[in-house]
Amino acid sequence: MNEEKYKVLSSVLFPEDIRGFDGYQLKQLCADIREYMVDVISEIGGHFGGGLGTVELTVAIHKVFNTPYDQVVWDTGHQAYPHKILTGRKDKLHTIRKLNGISGFLKRSESEYDSFGAGHASTSISAALGMAVARDIKGENRKVVAVIGDGAMTGGMAYEAMNNSGLLKSDLIVVLNDNNMSIAPNVWQISNYFTEMIAHPDYNKFKGQIWDLTGKLDHFGDRLRKIAVRLESGIKAVITPGMLFEALGFRYFGPVNGHNIHQLVKLFEQVKDLKGPILVHALTQKGKGYKPAEGHVQKLHASTPFDKATGEAIKKEGGKPSYTSVFGKALVQIVRENPDVVGITAAMPDGTGMDYLQKEVPKNYYDVGIAEEHAVTFAAGLATQNIIPVVAVYSTFLQRAFDQVVHDVALQKLHVVFVLDRAGLVGADGPTHHGTLDISFLRIIPGMVIMAPKDESELRDMLYTAVKGVSGPVAIRYPRGSVEGVPVKEKFQLVEVGKSEVVKAGEDAAVIVLGTMMNYALKSVEALQKDGINCELINARFAKPLDYAMLAKTAEKFNKIITIEENVLSGGFGSAVLEYLEDNSYKGQVLRIGIPDDFIDHGTQEELHHLLGIDADGIMKKIKYFCENIHEVEV
Repeated sequence: MNEEKYKVLSSVLFPEDIRGFDGYQLKQLCADIREYMVDVISEIGGHFGGGLGTVELTVAIHKVFNTPYDQVVWDTGHQAYPHKILTGRKDKLHTIRKLNGISGFLKRSESEYDSFGAGHASTSISAALGMAVARDIKGENRKVVAVIGDGAMTGGMAYEAMNNSGLLKSDLIVVLNDNNMSIAPNVWQISNYFTEMIAHPDYNKFKGQIWDLTGKLDHFGDRLRKIAVRLESGIKAVITPGMLFEALGFRYFGPVNGHNIHQLVKLFEQVKDLKGPILVHALTQKGKGYKPAEGHVQKLHASTPFDKATGEAIKKEGGKPSYTSVFGKALVQIVRENPDVVGITAAMPDGTGMDYLQKEVPKNYYDVGIAEEHAVTFAAGLATQNIIPVVAVYSTFLQRAFDQVVHDVALQKLHVVFVLDRAGLVGADGPTHHGTLDISFLRIIPGMVIMAPKDESELRDMLYTAVKGVSGPVAIRYPRGSVEGVPVKEKFQLVEVGKSEVVKAGEDAAVIVLGTMMNYALKSVEALQKDGINCELINARFAKPLDYAMLAKTAEKFNKIITIEENVLSGGFGSAVLEYLEDNSYKGQVLRIGIPDDFIDHGTQEELHHLLGIDADGIMKKIKYFCENIHEVEV
């Protein structure tokens, strides 16, 4: 690290190093952290805007609280880059989200300062409450702090946790990092003054004495207490948004300027020893301190490498469009043809391609916030009224709404279309975001149709089929990244549900492929042919229902069958094929190629495919060994 450029930060290795800092040093440290983040992330990419907005919060928390003994739980991890910088990982920041580098999210195995791992939103208060109750059971005196923000308060789990916190009354501090709600400027000074007043130890001591005194005055004392409570509540209702949190059992302090390091340190010092659940409401600006990020918070929420001066992404020459954009444009086309089709996103319009619908046909677009469970049941309600909802969600996030998919959609045989972006290995975001379980958990649901296109043309036709050619629940999965580059027809074409296609005929073995692994498989089969192994290549298209006619024909013709998928092998597409073959007394051998029974770390998609042996070369080697090293079996 350049000690001249980052004069204060260069002297900091761990939080204990900043606890003796004065106000000037803390302010300079915040400036150094921001500049360091911009310098590093502009070169390598990563989650950016959220972390810039939490610099002062992070510094204040580690200044005031005795971390890691005092435990801090960060929601998701988008906002935790400054936390990583202050907790022994600043010299590794350039490795973030890279193979064998540090994680872009919180990870307990990475640092003792990461008290709870999280890549999904709205989990922090629940986890922190669990830690607080465990502390009480064990008779410890550590503080527990949850930092929630960046939209995570739109998730219902946060309110479930707050409700339970209010009932249990364990000592817990929740920091709401609010960069979404609008608070009028004229409220700031009054709110800050009021917050300092009610947080001050002398005020709380006086309040306690008054409470004790009025408790001795029988009926008159009760009346005084009620008046005092109404007075304090009335003031808070007028000048703060704290009534909701107070109703849930929290003492509310705020809003406070989340970029005033002096004020934050002072407030945390005052509230850290208060009893019961506490909520500190901090107003922050996403992308704070870096003009391009302040001006476009969505674009620089997570970024590839970009030009530091302009904030513009450094684009690769000749790049193909993404599967996400192909879906988004196709949905707009379908909605224009059928206005009864609507799109639903859970706070991810850009990430799922729903931004195209948002811009082109906004009346058919709904963003429900980070609330996947609600999104699914909301869609179910729409479906009961003959509206066709298309729920676009990352594969990993649909896991959060499994019960709603089963109970509210499938059980009632409702026509809801689930579009699962980022299916398979997503790359740099790692195990919290890999979409490697969806085939396994969706195919056990009665009535569910599961499609996986081999390319962008098939994706368009499958979306059209899901809307027009299916009457119940249906899911389409596709990966993160660029399309194959095949020609795309202007008009849609229905795909026969449950029907596969033979891509290449062969005599030695059958290779049945689901989804975009077809590109790897085709290269593998072509390489094998040069070695004298002639494989038949089949595009399955559907994980459910399977093409039973194709499987029966394949089982009769071949004594070696290989399945390929980008899903865990446990309960996946290969398992479905194996179940059919076993039920029908197949005597040949089956090789299933996919993702092992493990959580896969982060790295580029290409690196991870190679490590797992599911790229073209790895698939070729697996099939070759399988074909050359098993005994012949009569079918």
